[in-house]
Amino acid sequence: MSEDRITKLEILAAEQEKTIEELSAELTRQWRETEALKKKLERLSERFLELEEQTAGDVPVTKPPHW
Repeated sequence: MSEDRITKLEILAAEQEKTIEELSAELTRQWRETEALKKKLERLSERFLELEEQTAGDVPVTKPPHW
């Protein structure tokens, strides 16, 4: 192989390695963000259910007006 071709291949390999590292870092960041959002959604769901239980009260059993 010519020296120029080897140099181009080395540059291409270095660029690809950099791109892979950047993609890996972004994937890690998004995974952490997703996990944080899952936890937040879980806490909000629990809070909503607690509030719903507090405000629900006893519903009286009555017959509909047409009975």
